[in-house]
Amino acid sequence: MTAQPIHPADLPGIVTRYLRAHAARDTPTAIGAFTPDATVTDDGRTYEGRAAVERWLDREASEYTYTTELTAAERSDAEHCTVTNHLEGDFPGGVVDLRYRFALRDGLIQRLDIAP
Repeated sequence: MTAQPIHPADLPGIVTRYLRAHAARDTPTAIGAFTPDATVTDDGRTYEGRAAVERWLDREASEYTYTTELTAAERSDAEHCTVTNHLEGDFPGGVVDLRYRFALRDGLIQRLDIAP
């Protein structure tokens, strides 16, 4: 199925909860959005399992300071959606648009791939 643009308010609640917690650097709430066997791929690195994802979240929260603005949302089906965020901060390059591709299972995030 082809992804269709949606209003951000129509994103699955768990995705919205994760995005808000991640932006607020609230690791306990963010990690609660993931399945125990979740996988995150970010910046060419893959983190498998909730403990590894939690370490990634903690590192992300402390490594750079940046702002995030949600600029687009799409949904392929009930279990797959993509969010595009515009980031500006003190990371290399200072500005980037990233696509957050979510795969859900049992109402939680089972996989998250982050890439330009």
